Amino acid sequence: MNSPAKKSPPSSALSRRRLVQAATAAPLVGAASGLTVAGLTSSAAAATATSAEGVRDAMLRAASYMDETVSYEGAYVWSYRPDMSLTWGEMEARRTMCWVQPPGTPTVGHALLDSYVATGEKRFLDAARRTGRALVRAQRPEGGWNYIHDFAGPKSLKRWYESIGINGWRLEEFQHLYDNSTFDDAATSTAAQLILRLHLLDPRDRGFKRSLNKVIAFITDAQISGGVGDGGWPQRWPVDPKATTEMPWPKKRPSWLPADAKPGMVDGDYTQHVTFNDNVLGENIKLMLMCVVSLGRDDLVEPVRRAMECVRRMQQSAPQAGWGLQHLAEDLDGRPAGAVAAGRSYEPRALATHTTQTNVEQLFTYFQLTGDRSFLDGVPAALDWLASCRLTDQQKAENPLIASRTHPTFVEPGTNRALFVHRFGSNIVNGAYYYDYDHRDTLSHYSGGRSVPEARLRSEYDRLRALSDAEVADLVARSPLTPGESYDLPPFFSLHDLGLLELLRDTSHEVDRPDDAEVAEVITDLGEKGYWLSSAEAITNPFRGPGTKHPYDGKAYMSKHVGDTFDTSPYPANNPPAVPPYQPAEPPQLINTSTFVENLGTLIRASAS
Repeated sequence: MNSPAKKSPPSSALSRRRLVQAATAAPLVGAASGLTVAGLTSSAAAATATSAEGVRDAMLRAASYMDETVSYEGAYVWSYRPDMSLTWGEMEARRTMCWVQPPGTPTVGHALLDSYVATGEKRFLDAARRTGRALVRAQRPEGGWNYIHDFAGPKSLKRWYESIGINGWRLEEFQHLYDNSTFDDAATSTAAQLILRLHLLDPRDRGFKRSLNKVIAFITDAQISGGVGDGGWPQRWPVDPKATTEMPWPKKRPSWLPADAKPGMVDGDYTQHVTFNDNVLGENIKLMLMCVVSLGRDDLVEPVRRAMECVRRMQQSAPQAGWGLQHLAEDLDGRPAGAVAAGRSYEPRALATHTTQTNVEQLFTYFQLTGDRSFLDGVPAALDWLASCRLTDQQKAENPLIASRTHPTFVEPGTNRALFVHRFGSNIVNGAYYYDYDHRDTLSHYSGGRSVPEARLRSEYDRLRALSDAEVADLVARSPLTPGESYDLPPFFSLHDLGLLELLRDTSHEVDRPDDAEVAEVITDLGEKGYWLSSAEAITNPFRGPGTKHPYDGKAYMSKHVGDTFDTSPYPANNPPAVPPYQPAEPPQLINTSTFVENLGTLIRASAS
């Protein structure tokens, strides 16, 4: 069976998903060879390795290997067998692919550029530029990016979608090749941030300048104008007339399917609703503010303020004063614009507790950027709603998948009852998703519960409400929304996910130096081979044709990441479905971009500090 890779490294929130596929052959192993220095004790050797020269040498060897051996013309996917015979992004990938989703091409590019900032070594800048140029080539005509690009050409990409993509049961965004760009998973924003940084280093480079202007125009053109949805963004743009609008159930359904089971995707093409999922709106605000800060693009302040108002406007009325993953941008089937909308077939028309947390935190930030205390006005009602819909002790006791969570992911408008998503069948052809009120047998790949820090949110609300007028005035004076001279962006983008408040003027960006032992371990793991190996978090089945239409009446795949062997979705190697031919297995060792970014980040911190 094949295998998908890890998600983002702990030190880089840019990476939202990470999958790797391993071959059906024996697990890959690659014990790192340790560095030795003749005539030195182990402690002296470690000290030599962690010297400024030793750290820089390790960084150069790792970056050069990624650039020269791992990348495809400067582009990256997520994971690789050491012999490059198989590669993966969120699913199995082609060697010629550029995966834009973090931790793919832009994420690696940021790490390479951060290495240049920390050391001044031109080799890192050359590699980062090469990666940036790959992104320029992958940029779509309208100015944004799709999740993936294939340098082998559009026919090759189409074949991938029609084989591997369409058979990933739980990966609906890859089951159709959309003819547009996406804001999902920070793909466009992360790529655009790298292009911005490269442009700032060399404003004379016409390729980066054109690319940057193109993506800025794309973001402003895609912003919804007028009506209740004004200031928001769809998930994808422009409209694709062939977009998926439904996920039909198979005619033959299991005998045990509950009578109250309801299908998803009931609001049509979810990619055109106002989207908060994966913080689409917040990511676009961040990019535009970076352009305001570094380029003096004051024309982008107005769309930023409109986006902030959209968050406030989309909050639902008390007593359910939360937000959904998506909201209707215009009236639909008798439902008003602004109402919560369904997304993918496993995202019901519902309020979402984790999205509500994200938007409350966004309102905290907007207040500090603008000084407008009214951004805090809706927070108490949102927190009261969160307190009203916690998971019950019984729900947690009867479902180990949500036992450690505090809230259901989805809550039904009107009744305030928790909604839980399930699936039947064994693959994309004979199966489907549904939702009801039953808290048992929920999905494993899309959690039915969330951990929402109510106490921390209330504490932060109280702290912000108590700020004096002078303290608020100081924040506003430092805000990128306040007119003034351009100033530098934060120096490092790969060490953690940058927040909007890090764009305030006169913000310290000091980097804490890691322990010498941590640095030595990273360098030792690199060894003489020049790359790091780490375990794949998941494995996948190789494509073997369309899924069987034969009905499946069992429940073996309900709470697993994967269906039968026709399903190309990733799943944990040690927790496969408990049916043949699946067997628990040790994950293979792969070259993972997220591990590269994490380990290089340790060395960057050692150099920069």
